[in-house]
Amino acid sequence: MKISKDMKVGVLLGGLSSEREVSLRSGTAMAAALKARGYKVATIDVGRDLPSKLTRAKIDVAVNALHGKWGEDGCVQGLLEVMGIPYTGSGVVASAICMDKAATKRILSAAGLSTASFIELRIPAKGVAAYLESVESPFGYPVVVKPNSEGSSVGVEMVQRAGELQRVLKGAARKSKHLLLEKFIAGRELSVAVLDGKPLGTVEIKTRRNFYDYKAKYTKGETEYLVPAPLDAVVERRLMDEAARVHTLLGCRGVSRVDFILAEGLEGNILEINTLPGMTELSLVPKIAAGAGYSYEDLCEEILKGASLSVG
Repeated sequence: MKISKDMKVGVLLGGLSSEREVSLRSGTAMAAALKARGYKVATIDVGRDLPSKLTRAKIDVAVNALHGKWGEDGCVQGLLEVMGIPYTGSGVVASAICMDKAATKRILSAAGLSTASFIELRIPAKGVAAYLESVESPFGYPVVVKPNSEGSSVGVEMVQRAGELQRVLKGAARKSKHLLLEKFIAGRELSVAVLDGKPLGTVEIKTRRNFYDYKAKYTKGETEYLVPAPLDAVVERRLMDEAARVHTLLGCRGVSRVDFILAEGLEGNILEINTLPGMTELSLVPKIAAGAGYSYEDLCEEILKGASLSVG
């Protein structure tokens, strides 16, 4: 759709997920950037009363700055579709698929793309202790435990040895009933940003921690970011092309971020795709965009211009 500055823009932020604080930071920053560009902007803190808030706000277009459950998984997208409000980012189907790590990995594998091996753990309603005690890692150690449907590395833990697995699984099962046990791949942590189907660039992440977890992502000084990532030109091009392919394959719109581990043999293993990547001052996509010549305001305006309707 054609966006004009006569339109009222609603920035959806906050929400009810474990990523609420990150969403507040992303949305507040995006709202300020769009206001600086002359747009009429209202911020809408999302709760269960969102339909009535949207009706009262009378917005023409929604900027989705929500992260995690309900905001990133197709739920809010479906509501906006029903209400006829164009919105930024991926549609209902792509959002739902990409939030489901296991489903995403199966699609990537079927398409011949490399992703870390994993097994799914669906925690039963009864007999949880016995079920967890039966779980062993088929990948050796270290191994990664993660919830199937969370972002910002919420709940992700690395298990260094067999004796730690049950403790980590029990803690994870209290928060999520659908877990992944994923093979740990040693290598360089890299991300590629994609905007409207075209790769923007790369970043390498060097953290002082064991891996790029929630604290490493959102605590100043914990992580060093190299933009663009210091890569051989051929490897860089391959990763960027692969990220764009993933974006298109999964039906994404607007901006996405594809995370890789580059193993010693220079093979890029896809960790996941994020359809609503963080937009805080510490987030990866704004850093990559800056390296490609986009100011933060430029990036937010480009995201806004991609707003649309149509499920998928």
